[in-house]
Amino acid sequence: MAITPTEPLLRLLHLVSPTLPVGAFTYSQGLEWAVEAGWVGDANDLEAWIRDQLAHSLAALDLPLLSRMHAAASANDPGAMEGWIDWLLAGRETAELRLEEANRGRALAELIGAWGLQAAAEWRPTLARSQAAGLAYAAALWDIPARDALLGYAWGWLENLTLAGIKIVPLGQTAGQRLLGRLIAEISGYVGSALRLDDGEIGACSPALAIASSRHESQYTRLFRS
Repeated sequence: MAITPTEPLLRLLHLVSPTLPVGAFTYSQGLEWAVEAGWVGDANDLEAWIRDQLAHSLAALDLPLLSRMHAAASANDPGAMEGWIDWLLAGRETAELRLEEANRGRALAELIGAWGLQAAAEWRPTLARSQAAGLAYAAALWDIPARDALLGYAWGWLENLTLAGIKIVPLGQTAGQRLLGRLIAEISGYVGSALRLDDGEIGACSPALAIASSRHESQYTRLFRS
């Protein structure tokens, strides 16, 4: 099927839309426990928390691996894709974070099959392991450039985490939108840095995220999934 000039952008918006039913909105990635523990109590704390994860987790692990997954999908190389997924899952430091990646991966793999993308059935067991892999696969088949895919992935992550903070801190919508406005301006720089990383430089360093996520697994009262 021919791809029109505007279709890659529209497809990217589809992939990162909060209405895409992969369940991203049901997870807080440790933020719920950080609020319970008093680590995050206002808009400034939330911005610092998100910026730390953006710099030391998303831009250092997810984004460079997403770029490599995109290349693997473009080359129709499921073996390479499996290797990058293994690397991503090894960087998920808690059972909660690994389960989230798998649950979202299965949901997106089902959608990819329903969309009838090329070789979706053959790729499904691989893509079901990771949402990032499914997004990279769909982006490659829809002629979405790797850099644009990374920008969309980062935006979706940022929006979801900000909305979680608005609910559980809680914050007003205006404070949340101001936060988004400031961090949006930084996303392009982080994507550029991620694209320049060598394989040996890829790896997350987010001890606060690991602690918060592991504690959230057994948090007594939760709004978000574990």
